[in-house]
Amino acid sequence: MIRSVVLGIGSHLPEKVLTNADLGTIVDTSDEWIVQRTGIRERRVAAEGELTSDLALAAAEKALADAGLDAQAIDLIVLATSTPDNTFPASAVTVQDRLGIRHGAAFDLQAVCSGFVFALSTADALLRTGQFRRALVIGAETFSRILDWTDRTTCVLFGDGAGAVVLEAREEAGGNADRGILTSHLRSDGQHKQKLYVDGGPSSTRTVGHLRMEGREVFKHAVGMITDVIEEAFAATGTGPDDVDWFVPHQANKRIIDASAKKLGIAPEKVVCTVDHHGNTSAASIPLALDEACRDGRVKPGDLVLLEAMGGGFTWGSVLLRW
Repeated sequence: MIRSVVLGIGSHLPEKVLTNADLGTIVDTSDEWIVQRTGIRERRVAAEGELTSDLALAAAEKALADAGLDAQAIDLIVLATSTPDNTFPASAVTVQDRLGIRHGAAFDLQAVCSGFVFALSTADALLRTGQFRRALVIGAETFSRILDWTDRTTCVLFGDGAGAVVLEAREEAGGNADRGILTSHLRSDGQHKQKLYVDGGPSSTRTVGHLRMEGREVFKHAVGMITDVIEEAFAATGTGPDDVDWFVPHQANKRIIDASAKKLGIAPEKVVCTVDHHGNTSAASIPLALDEACRDGRVKPGDLVLLEAMGGGFTWGSVLLRW
């Protein structure tokens, strides 16, 4: 069986750190209020003129270096983002150009906070067809550009950043001991659009718009939706929570992360959580957290890693892979 195996990983964060105390000088909020409700203490914010493609490129270069590959080895780039540089072309082609790649394909994918999971699944499917051999899968966001900085219920939640992995199609035995992506499960339900959306766009308002969210409604749906696709991953592979070495969820809210792990029966010590210093970086949150866990030695070759995310739309999904 052809599996999409992770060869390398990298991430990049803007230099500017925005703490909860800093936010207290912008809107009526406090460190205590934010930490109690979200677990977030600080986040990064892109500098003036620093684009989503800049963050994506830096993460991609680190992933390539980690894989020990030249950019010319890549023939597919899938960039998950809701904050592209331009309406078009895709920010992925900017990354492709700056890497000096003149072959293959590059495109953006938009599934909001579920973007990286959707991008991994898409790249995996394309690699398994034999059309491509190696892919860069990137999650990159500059959510600071679409926030209403007078709305304390949303502006305290999000940050900027990027993460990337290099995938290679390899022939494996076809069992759960294989390296690479073992299974992925994607879902969406458009009836929930008004619960988390941006109130602008080229076709509607001709503006970028600002992020709007019904926080309680999102929280209410999140845990159930997340556990649904994870249980499907377990059923598809005959595995369970005890088999998982590391659970790397979308970093939206500490309370959602904790509740999801508890409902699934995943031990707290197996949960990778970076929301306290990254905030919610949407499509970038999973690769940022995963890279941190790899760099500090937690995630090791052969580990079974479970990824999950939920985002606006609603979209949600899971990926189970062996590192």
